[in-house]
This record gives sequence, C-alpha cells and structure tokens, in this order.
Amino acid sequence: MSMNSHTTFLVFGPAATLRRMSDKLFKDYAPKFLYEHKNGDDKNNLFVAVYEEYEKQINSSVTLTCIFENTPQKNKIVLKKTGGRMGFRGSSLSEDRNVESNVIDFILDFGKSFGLTVQEEQISDVPKTDSDEE
Repeated sequence: MSMNSHTTFLVFGPAATLRRMSDKLFKDYAPKFLYEHKNGDDKNNLFVAVYEEYEKQINSSVTLTCIFENTPQKNKIVLKKTGGRMGFRGSSLSEDRNVESNVIDFILDFGKSFGLTVQEEQISDVPKTDSDEE
C-alpha cells in the first residue's frame, strides 16, 4: 500500500490572473530554491520551488516541493511533501502552521480573491470510472 504524499490543485480563470499567481506565491512565500523554465512563446511556464522547514515538534526537517505549471488555460500546482517522520501522521503538527498549509491557503485565498475556479484533484488507489465524474 502506498501513501499518497502529494496534493494537486487545478486553477482555472483569465490567463493574465493565472500568470500573476506564481509571481505572488513565490514573493509571499519565498522558496529555498526556485527553478523556472519558460517556453519561447512565454505562454507556458514551469516552476519548481523547494521549501525546507524544520518542525521542532517532531525534531525533523520537512521539504515541500511545489511544481507549478502555468498555461493560459490553467495552473496545475502539485505539492509533494517529503522528509519528516512519515509514520507520525496526524500527530501534533496541526498546532503550528507549516509551509504546506500556508501554500495551500495561499492557493485557495488567491482563487477566491480573483474569482478563479480552484479544484483539488482527488487521488485514490481505485482507478477512476466515467461514473465518478459529475
């Protein structure tokens, strides 16, 4: 059994607003490392941001990788958390805000502020069938 340690958000809206989202995210929450790849047409951009955070409650470092794909149609944001103590799921981590919840809150708040459609892609071990979609 594999534990899914990533979250995917799809954000839809006007191209100019979608483009501003990555700039604001990386300005408000500056990552430790940021890699940016732009296509020649400057319409499709790919960012890979790495956040690192020490969580004193579990005496361990946690790394959050944020893969941010920006196109005129949508933003696809994949958050993958690694490190820490993976066996201690649901322990006292919820007391303090961590970088993952800050980034997720940013995505949801930015979407709400600018009237964008934000969807969290549900990942399950069961393959999707056509009847699962609304």
